[in-house]
Amino acid sequence: MGDNIPGPDMTSHSSVIPAAKGEGKDTGDPASRFINRELSWLRFNRRVLAEAFDESQPLLERVRFLSIYGSNLDEFFMIRVSGLRAQMAAAAAERSSDGRTPGEQLAAIRRDLLPTLERCTAFWTDDLNAKLREAGVCILRFAELKKKQRKVLRRHFKEFIFPALTPLAFDPGHPFPHISNLSMNLAVVVRGTDQTERFARLRAPVNLPRLVRIPDEEKADSDEALGLQNITGSNFVWLEEVIAENLDLLFPKMEVVASYPFRVTRDADTEIGEDEAGDLLAAVSDVVDRRHFGRVVRLEIGGQMPDRIRDILTVNLELAPYQVYVTSGPLGLADLAQLSSLDLPQLKYPPFVPVARHPAPQKEDIFKLIARKDVVLYHPYDSFDTVLEFLSTAARDPDVLAIKQTLYRLGPASPVVGFLKAARENEKQVAALVELKARFDEENNMRWAHELEQAGVHVVHGIVGLKTHAKMTLVVRREGTDIRLYVHLSTGNYNPVTSRVYTDIGLLTCNLDIARDVLDLFNGLTGYSAKTDYNQLVVAPASMRSRVLRLIEREVEQHKASGGGLIAWKCNSLSDDQIIDALYQASAAGVTVQLQVRGTCCLRPGVPGLSDNIVVTSVVGRFLEHARLYYFANGGDDELLIGSPDMMPRNLDGRVEVLVPVKDPKLRARVRDSILGVSLRDTAMCWQLLPDGSYRRRVPASGEAPFNSQEHLMTVGGSWREE
Repeated sequence: MGDNIPGPDMTSHSSVIPAAKGEGKDTGDPASRFINRELSWLRFNRRVLAEAFDESQPLLERVRFLSIYGSNLDEFFMIRVSGLRAQMAAAAAERSSDGRTPGEQLAAIRRDLLPTLERCTAFWTDDLNAKLREAGVCILRFAELKKKQRKVLRRHFKEFIFPALTPLAFDPGHPFPHISNLSMNLAVVVRGTDQTERFARLRAPVNLPRLVRIPDEEKADSDEALGLQNITGSNFVWLEEVIAENLDLLFPKMEVVASYPFRVTRDADTEIGEDEAGDLLAAVSDVVDRRHFGRVVRLEIGGQMPDRIRDILTVNLELAPYQVYVTSGPLGLADLAQLSSLDLPQLKYPPFVPVARHPAPQKEDIFKLIARKDVVLYHPYDSFDTVLEFLSTAARDPDVLAIKQTLYRLGPASPVVGFLKAARENEKQVAALVELKARFDEENNMRWAHELEQAGVHVVHGIVGLKTHAKMTLVVRREGTDIRLYVHLSTGNYNPVTSRVYTDIGLLTCNLDIARDVLDLFNGLTGYSAKTDYNQLVVAPASMRSRVLRLIEREVEQHKASGGGLIAWKCNSLSDDQIIDALYQASAAGVTVQLQVRGTCCLRPGVPGLSDNIVVTSVVGRFLEHARLYYFANGGDDELLIGSPDMMPRNLDGRVEVLVPVKDPKLRARVRDSILGVSLRDTAMCWQLLPDGSYRRRVPASGEAPFNSQEHLMTVGGSWREE
C-alpha cells in the first residue's frame, strides 16, 4: 500500500461535536455496538453548521453552509422524522440497530436538536448577520427602514405582493385552511367593530423571493417610480415582514391586532404503490401531488406567538407539544441560499476552473483515447466536459449504433437529454432508464421521460419495487468489421451543475468483460432477466451484500496468512448491521480499517475489544464529498471498486446499484494514493469519530501545516492522473 494512506494512530482533535450521554462502552447491548442512525445524521448536519461558524471561510460561503444546514434539516423532518412518526402511529415494535423504539428516537432527536437550534439562532442574530452588514449586505428589520424606503415597499406591496395574497379566515363558517409544506405563513389576529377578535391565515407567495431587495434611502426617490425590480443593491428585508406591515390593505376597516410567522413541515415520505399501479408515471405523479397533503411533522413558530394562537395551530394541525419548535430568529434559514446569487466575488470562494481532459491543441478522439487506455475522472477537479464530450460524440458519430443510459437526477436543465434526442435524430437506437422515484426530482424526471419518449427514445423506468441508482452509459460502436462497447460508470449523476460542487469519480473503459456485464445488466433493466452473477461488476440487490462480505472475509484470511491487512473506504453513509459486524470482525483479526464516511455512520470505532483497529473520519468542505471507493489490500493483489452504493440496507437490498473494479494496476495505484490516500490525509476539514459517537476536528501533528485535501486536488488538478 502507498505511503499516502495514514495509519490508525492519527487521533489528535479539537472542536467537539458531542454524543448523547451514555454512548460508547462495549457492554454487549446493541447501543454499545451501533450508533443510532438519526443521531449520527444530526451530528453530520452539525458538521455542516460548523463550516458556517468557521471564520476562515468567505462570508457568503458561511451563509451558504447555514442555508444548507436548514435545508438538510427540512428534509430530515420530511423523511426520517415522518417515518418514525408513522412507525409510532402504527404501534410498530421494530427497534433501531441501537435498540431504541420509534418514540425513544423521536425524544432523542428533540433533545439533541434543541440546543443546536438555539445556538444557530444566536449565531445568525448576533454574529453572521452583523458581519454581513459590515460587508455591505444588510438584512434589515422593517422597523429599521427609513420613511422613504417604507414608502417604496408599500407601493411594491400593492403592485406585486397584494394581488398574490389570499387571506383565509377560520371561524364556524370557514374551516381551518390547509397549510402548505415549508410555506411561510402569518397567523393574523384582527378585530372588528364589535370588538371580537378573529383569526386568519395568510401564506406568503412561494414564487416571490423570501428576501425583498430594497433601495438605499438616498436612492429611494428614483427607484420608487420603477418599482423594486431594477434595484441592484445589497439591502434586504424579509418578505413576511413586508406583508405584516401592510396588512391593513388586506383587512380594510378592521383593526389588525397582531401577526405571527409560522411554518410547517409535512411528511414527504410517501410510498409509491407500484404493484397496484397500472401506470408508474401516473402513480408517481399522484405521489407528488399527495406530498403537499402529508401529515404535519413539525411546526416552527416565532417566540412572540402567544399560547392561544399556538393552541389554535397545534390543535387544528393535530400536533403534540414536542412537534413544536420555537425560535427567536427568522424561520426557514434554508432561504438564505438566495444570497448566493449576489455578485460579490470578494465574499465567496475564488473561482475554480476544472482541468480539461485534452491539452490543446493535441486533442485526441474520445473513442481512440478510451480504446488506448482506461480513463478515471475525478470531478470537479477533472472537468465534466469529458463526459459530455463522450455523450455528444456518441450522438453524432455515424459508427455508433446504440446508446443506453440510466438517468437518476438530471436537474431542471440538462444537455444530456439533448444528446440522447440528437442520437435518435441521427437514427441510432437509444434506450434511457429514467428513474421516476428519485425523491424530490420526480417532476423533473417525469418531464424528461415525456420529452425523450416524444423524440423516439425507448424510455423505461426499471424494475418494480427497486430504484435504479446505478450511473451507467453504454455506447455500441461499429469499428471496421467489429463491434466495440464503450462504457461510462460513475458515482455521480449525469448533471453538469452538481458536477461542479460534488466530488464524484467515474470510469471510461472499453474493457470487454466490464462492457459485457453492463450490456447484460441493461438487458435485465429494460427486459427480463434472472441473472445474478457478473464477471466484473458487483450488482445490487443480486449479489452485492454477499460479495462485499466475502471481500472483507478474504482480507481477514490474507491478513492471518501474511499480515498487512488493510481495508480503506470512502463513502457517504455506513449503516448496514451485517457490513458493520464484518468490519468489527476484521478489526478483531488485526486488519487495519480506515473509513471516511461523510454523513451517517453507525459503526463505533476504537472500542476496546470491538473496533480497536478502525478509524472513521468525515470531510466537510467547499465541495460535497460524494465519491464511493472501496479498497482491499488483498495480500498485495489489491482490489479497488468504485460505484453508486453506500453500505446501507436501502442500497444493498432495495436498489439497483453497481460497483466496478479499476482494472489497470497503474491507474488503480494512482486512484488509491492520489484520491483515496489524499482524502484520508486531510487535517484541515476532517472530523474524527470517537467511540462514544462524538466527533472532533482532526489537527495536524506538531510543526506540520494543516493539509486540505480539496485545496490540494484543486492545485494539482488533473495531474493526479500523471498523464
